[in-house]
Amino acid sequence: MKKHKPSIAVSDEYGYRTLHVGGEAIQSTMRLSDPWALALDYTRCMMAFLLFHPEPREALMIGLGGGSLAKFFHRNFKRTNVRVVELDERVVIAARTHFALPPDGQRLRVEIGDGAEALSPECCDVLVVDAYHDEEHVPTLASTEFYDTAYLALAERGVMVVNFMDDDRLLNQYLGRMEAAFGGRVLAMKALYDPNIIAFALKGFDSKYPWDTLRLIAQALESRYDLPFPRYVSRLRGMNTVTAQELVIGP
Repeated sequence: MKKHKPSIAVSDEYGYRTLHVGGEAIQSTMRLSDPWALALDYTRCMMAFLLFHPEPREALMIGLGGGSLAKFFHRNFKRTNVRVVELDERVVIAARTHFALPPDGQRLRVEIGDGAEALSPECCDVLVVDAYHDEEHVPTLASTEFYDTAYLALAERGVMVVNFMDDDRLLNQYLGRMEAAFGGRVLAMKALYDPNIIAFALKGFDSKYPWDTLRLIAQALESRYDLPFPRYVSRLRGMNTVTAQELVIGP
């Protein structure tokens, strides 16, 4: 029996263009007046990884959507090579046709394939996972095997950034698997407005970060990218081990 592919729809309303895959859930949104901006709150919050790893060189993204994250990386990180793996060719066509995703070039490459099979040892220093099917996090991209492979796929210093929905009944299980693969060095942060939880798994970084240091880094990043990094620092207090002086990242 031929497997049914989810429908793809693009709609414009109130100055925004939205991509829907397989239902009403929003897969991607673009502000028509600024196609390169991160229109959705949770995508902006994913950039909090820069607090720890501000100069990525090789980024691998699993899941394209409308290409918001890929475009932001491509526009703002001039020294970063971006590779995107997307399972559905129709999503790539929609992103290029309707969401201003630029063509492949020296710093951007989009491939059709299974993200779970895209990893190889030390292939990236930033791994971004934002992949959903029928409004559910793709199970193969949250398995023990995937997170173990993701750890090996990162360079000596690297970070994996994963988007989850805050009502995902398996969220704690997923975070536990991630912690096992990364030696406990995992942070979680609620998005500022969207119903999302962003997880950051770190490899090769310090286990403690003074709040004063993070605030200084946040101020510099806010000036550079016009995103509210000081609020992300405050948000990290909510779901992680902290003291009055430090953010604690694992054992």
